[in-house]
Amino acid sequence: MGAMETTTSTAMPITLTDSAVGKLATLLAEEAEPQALRIAVTGGGCSGFQYALGFDTEQHSDDLVFEQGGVKVVIDETSVEYLQGAVVDFQDGLQGKGFAIENPNSTGSCGCGQSFSC
Repeated sequence: MGAMETTTSTAMPITLTDSAVGKLATLLAEEAEPQALRIAVTGGGCSGFQYALGFDTEQHSDDLVFEQGGVKVVIDETSVEYLQGAVVDFQDGLQGKGFAIENPNSTGSCGCGQSFSC
């Protein structure tokens, strides 16, 4: 494990909407030390896979790191194949507020919106 500044790739397997970039920039500015958004796909959830989003100060040797709109994003090598072409959005409306991932690789999802199948 190393510091976030070690290496950065220009490849972007996912896209952050302007709304997501704005909300993430606000949240990251509140953190005491520089952090990146870590996006991962893990086993579990109603449909077989689930998304994990959180802030991280560490970068691992198998991470893909890129930046969009001033927001650094970290995705582990295994999750990249499930997230290729996905769009991360921040929604704030009548149905609630939060981050949503539109994933073209998903063949199904459940009502919770947090899990999917491929």
